[in-house]
Amino acid sequence: MTDRLEFKAALSVSDAGEITGIAWPFGSPDRVGDTIEKGAFTGPASLPMLFSHDHSQVIGVWNEITETPSGLEVKGRLLVDDVERAREVRAMVKAGAVSGLSIGFVTKGAKRHAKGRTISALELHEISIVAVPAHAGAQITSMKCIPVNHEVPVMENEQPAVQPTAPQIDTKAFDAVLARLDKIEAKSQRIGAPAIVQGDEEKPEQKAFVSFLQSGQIDQKALTIANDAPNHVLAPEEISSEFLRNLVEFSPIRAIADVRTTASETILLPKRTGITNAKWVGETTARTGSEPTFGQSEIKVKEIATFVDLSLQLAEDSTNVLSEITLALSEDFGQKEALSFVNGSEPTEPTGFMTAAGIAEALNGHAANLSPDALIALMYGLPATYRSAGTWVMNGNTLATLRTLKDGHGNYLWQPSYQVGQPETILGRPVVEAVDMPDIGEDETPIIFGDFKRGYRIYDRLSLAVLADPYTQRTDGMMRYHARRRVGADVVRPDAFRKLKMAV
Repeated sequence: MTDRLEFKAALSVSDAGEITGIAWPFGSPDRVGDTIEKGAFTGPASLPMLFSHDHSQVIGVWNEITETPSGLEVKGRLLVDDVERAREVRAMVKAGAVSGLSIGFVTKGAKRHAKGRTISALELHEISIVAVPAHAGAQITSMKCIPVNHEVPVMENEQPAVQPTAPQIDTKAFDAVLARLDKIEAKSQRIGAPAIVQGDEEKPEQKAFVSFLQSGQIDQKALTIANDAPNHVLAPEEISSEFLRNLVEFSPIRAIADVRTTASETILLPKRTGITNAKWVGETTARTGSEPTFGQSEIKVKEIATFVDLSLQLAEDSTNVLSEITLALSEDFGQKEALSFVNGSEPTEPTGFMTAAGIAEALNGHAANLSPDALIALMYGLPATYRSAGTWVMNGNTLATLRTLKDGHGNYLWQPSYQVGQPETILGRPVVEAVDMPDIGEDETPIIFGDFKRGYRIYDRLSLAVLADPYTQRTDGMMRYHARRRVGADVVRPDAFRKLKMAV
């Protein structure tokens, strides 16, 4: 089991700062499925009291830490007379803004199961006051009121007749805790050093990680942590929870389209294709009959899928690699589906509004230079019902060009938003920047305007589903994660849109 600092949580407090609480209740799992067994806790007799696991915010000391049948019970005191932050935390606890306790520890023995881990041995490093504990049952149970050089209001359910005396803190133990914290802070100033250092010497993988930070040289391997791989740089366990992510840009089409859910593979949408043929008649003129005609449009649900191979050891030892993979898959799927919503034309992907049939085009009048008059004509070419709810969609390059355009009176077509939450506008209608739209160029259509809520529909059949396969790749020490998503989309009202074509 690796030595990795973890945080679990719960809390309650008093005016003078004396606190008792359950730092960890036995018999039930926390929010991530972890359970700590009775007898698992080891550590010093007293520990620093931190706020939100911030080692720069030492606000008190825990001087009684005891395992009971119900859980890890703790007693301590906020240093309200000497530390300003301690007085602020006391006020937050009294107001109910924070009410939990959270423990910081290094796992020494644990067994992983489907819903989390059962921890049988750990080394306790600190106990923090937090707003949201990892375990719902980890709460402050009381906050005694102890007057110290000034009157303090009595809390509910307390007996003010007998004034309690302030507990005597073991100053030697507290000085030892402060010295330990000073040592930790000094080592944390090194480049790449972890927040908690076990012993005086850095581990080989920590030195290697510092070298990677300084040189940027790393071998692009599969997701493994095998230290026998040549030129493979290991991230120290204490900071392996940090990931550097590339920015993923995608078009925000879901924000403006009509998004619905479905339980079917195919959605049939009845539509009217013709209207009745009424005529003006005289008093006794024969009437002619007519009837509307109807048809239907069809939207098929498509599927996007991939898989990721991850080493068994990394899956077992890392606290957040799986969540990071899920985030990467979400970003990838989101970018791919947004691209299809704009330009999708293949049979296996949703139909994009830029490739859908039936959308009219307005000519710009020039192959390279945007025309303000053409934009006005495009906008007013739509029926008023769609125009009044229309949205401009274009990419950043086109928007940058359009921002310089003026109408015949010298007014800029583009208007910035001066109110929080209100979008920028072009000719009074909001504009959305979509990275997947084409650039300005001959015969290109870099701008579309229309009522997306009425005209473009997205059907979600299956959200991102990730299924673990621990068997088929096990002979190679790997675990495979299959990811898939099902969604369909298409234009349902072509007359709700107009595209601008760069042509004469």
